[in-house]
Amino acid sequence: MAKQTRKRKVDKKTDLGKIRHSASHILAEAVLNLYPNTKLGFGPATETGFYYDFDFKSPITDSDLEKIESEMLKLINEGRTFKKSEMTIAKALAWAKRNKQPYKIELIEGLKRDGHKQVTFYKSGSFVDLCEGPHVKSAKDIGAIKLLSLAGAYWRGDERNPQLTRIYGTAFAAKKDLDEYIKLREEAKKHDHRLIGEKLELFSFHPEGPGFPFWHPKGQRLFLTVLEYMREVLHKNGYGEIATPPILNVDLWHKSGHWDNYQNNMYFTEIDKQSYAIKPMNCPGGMLIFNHKLHSYRDLPIRTAEFGLVHRHELSGVLHGLFRVRSFTQDDAHIFCLPEQIKDEIKALIRMLQNVYKDFGFEDYRIELSTRPLKSIGSDAMWEKSEQIMREVAKEEKINIEVNEGEGAFYGPKFDFHVNDCLGRSWQLGTIQLDFSMPERLGAKYTDKDGTRKIPIVIHRAILGSIERFLGILIEHYGGILPLWLAPVQVKILPISNKHSKYVTKIAQELKTVNIRFETDDRNESLGKKIRDAELMKIPYMLIIGDKEAKVKSVAVRHIKQGDLKTMKINSLIRKLGEEIDSKK
Repeated sequence: MAKQTRKRKVDKKTDLGKIRHSASHILAEAVLNLYPNTKLGFGPATETGFYYDFDFKSPITDSDLEKIESEMLKLINEGRTFKKSEMTIAKALAWAKRNKQPYKIELIEGLKRDGHKQVTFYKSGSFVDLCEGPHVKSAKDIGAIKLLSLAGAYWRGDERNPQLTRIYGTAFAAKKDLDEYIKLREEAKKHDHRLIGEKLELFSFHPEGPGFPFWHPKGQRLFLTVLEYMREVLHKNGYGEIATPPILNVDLWHKSGHWDNYQNNMYFTEIDKQSYAIKPMNCPGGMLIFNHKLHSYRDLPIRTAEFGLVHRHELSGVLHGLFRVRSFTQDDAHIFCLPEQIKDEIKALIRMLQNVYKDFGFEDYRIELSTRPLKSIGSDAMWEKSEQIMREVAKEEKINIEVNEGEGAFYGPKFDFHVNDCLGRSWQLGTIQLDFSMPERLGAKYTDKDGTRKIPIVIHRAILGSIERFLGILIEHYGGILPLWLAPVQVKILPISNKHSKYVTKIAQELKTVNIRFETDDRNESLGKKIRDAELMKIPYMLIIGDKEAKVKSVAVRHIKQGDLKTMKINSLIRKLGEEIDSKK
């Protein structure tokens, strides 16, 4: 089994969560001290730090962050304490109106609609903020802080609302922890997939299609290599691949439950005076294929997979390279099974995901069980049963799971797989979701042993999640120097002069015959420049051909990480490359 790590999550109830939540509170106080007319949004702790949203009377810039941070440090050094108090809704509204804080008024009115009679405040010095806490006892417990960046953010994430200024920061108990984080952050900038993707000519983004990736030939080669690998995995594990339309009638999304739970993230169109939705997920289309004919219990489990292009309406402020896009390819699969088959199918899926991640170079991971969310479909009994099955699977497989309360899919609990990259950052990739509800809502049936028609159980699963996002993670994990089996260009042929063109052509033909992806640099440039350019393009192997190599029918081999290797005959080189590709190292 691959190495599994424990979850490293920041919760407001943990010491680090309290530190960061308190730092957010101090940030708001510092901003009001410096910019008295500012309107306050809200500011939570996050997994990597904290932020606070502000409505400034006049815009601020990155250059203002140093001044705000200095004011925060001054407040922290004063050692002010955090004191909790409560107010009735009426008094809280009066407080917010007196302080001319319209966003706090809206929050309090929302609490009133939800039935709250009182609201919680925290006070530090003379500053008071609507806040549920908890906080550290003294501001001096915050330790070390750093303001990181500014961003635009719509109030409550709705683009119809005013755009506020979000100030991001981070905080730690000790300066050494902050220094380590800043160092990691700087290293991560060198691995930024957006910069690497542009430099290596993999993909681009354009204002004509914001949030929609444009794949260039080398990037598409990488994309297809991943798909080809995944199709081999599917074949070995008994899946049939399907394809469903990108646009389906709105009625289907009402039946599936997506309309009630997901409509704000969907795109719509009209065809022949009927409403249609561009699919945000593949699930309902896969259900329609299953329903096309009546299956027997003997047919189950039926495993179908789809690399479906889906579209989701994301706000422009949250778009981020390949990590947050408006269209992406989901490596989706649905397993239709009998109740007694559920555990074996989930166990097989867990092993399949572990093997796939290992091949891609991710062996450090953790598994999270996400339970029933606030908005969900299905009965209490169904949720209790499905969550119990997931817990039993984890126990039988000896998997240490972390429970993520309230973060399941709206139709069922799920296992989420989080992998750590070479910089120690955690990424959520695969998911295994147990669904007792949607098959019933969409009329899925099979004929049981006694001739009655029953509803199958469906297991939804994704291994890579979004292919686009996974490629961004992969690029950052390897810093653009991809393993040989994934590299869009695996070999660069570097002739020292054009007088060896005949021999270069022969080498090229040999590589083409065995499907090695190569390019030839026959420019009238020095060998040193050709080598530097090949290394800048992150090409794993360079084959140098000069008089000596042409005479003895060999190539001088150079590796991007290992430097100059020995001179080799082409057959020996091809065998070496083949072994490396097959090993996926």
